[in-house]
Amino acid sequence: MAYASDLEARLAKKVTQAITTYSLVEDGDRVMVGLSGGKDSWALLQILDVLRRRAPIRFSLVAVTVDSGYDGYHHDLIARTCAERGWECRIEHTGIGSTMDDLLDDGATPCSLCARFRRGVLYRLAREVGATKIALGHHADDFIETLLLNLFFAGSLKAMPARLVSDNGEHVVVRPLAYVSEAEARQYTKAQGLPIVGCCCPACGDLALERQRVKRLLAELAIEHPGVKQSMLKAIGNVAPRHLLDTHLNPPAALVPLAVARVRASGA
Repeated sequence: MAYASDLEARLAKKVTQAITTYSLVEDGDRVMVGLSGGKDSWALLQILDVLRRRAPIRFSLVAVTVDSGYDGYHHDLIARTCAERGWECRIEHTGIGSTMDDLLDDGATPCSLCARFRRGVLYRLAREVGATKIALGHHADDFIETLLLNLFFAGSLKAMPARLVSDNGEHVVVRPLAYVSEAEARQYTKAQGLPIVGCCCPACGDLALERQRVKRLLAELAIEHPGVKQSMLKAIGNVAPRHLLDTHLNPPAALVPLAVARVRASGA
């Protein structure tokens, strides 16, 4: 079975690379795809369905949409599109939007709090639908932007993992689009004729938000240095801990003998 286009073949190769490198999808998995209706989640669901029909392992897919309760959110279009393409889909209606309004002060950025609420809903739904993996549509640009956001504004050197086990060990969150660019996801969703559904959050797309600032910075850098994003993505997987200032990774010289003694005493 041939791929529908060169673009689809390229995405399939990149997603397969991420899946095999980080063990994102395994034989017998039931993968729950977080489907917001945006370009990234549509691209993820479509390419996973393509790979499902070609893969040497067997796994199933179920799309789950978390409706935050904002007016104008076309969850019906998401459900109809999934039905037309034979994709199992569940729409979960919540009051996250109104809860956010009650908790946040005027002018506060709601994104991180909203993400935590939505993650909690996804964990609950994963249990209800019997999912063994929760797949999210974060792409390569998201990894890079998160790295810079933490570096610039949080004072930490971290991005996001391709595979994350929840604190209680019950859920596994995977990001199969780790090597796929935002531009590729957008192009693929458009080529597949999938409808883009806006989240209708009043803060969505606010250019004053820190992530939008980082996006602009990366876009400007890419004009002068076209390979900068690929270099940064490679750097996330090419860490040199000895060249950082973290004393947990590199204990001060005075503490090294004590650390060695403890290791020897433990028999490790």
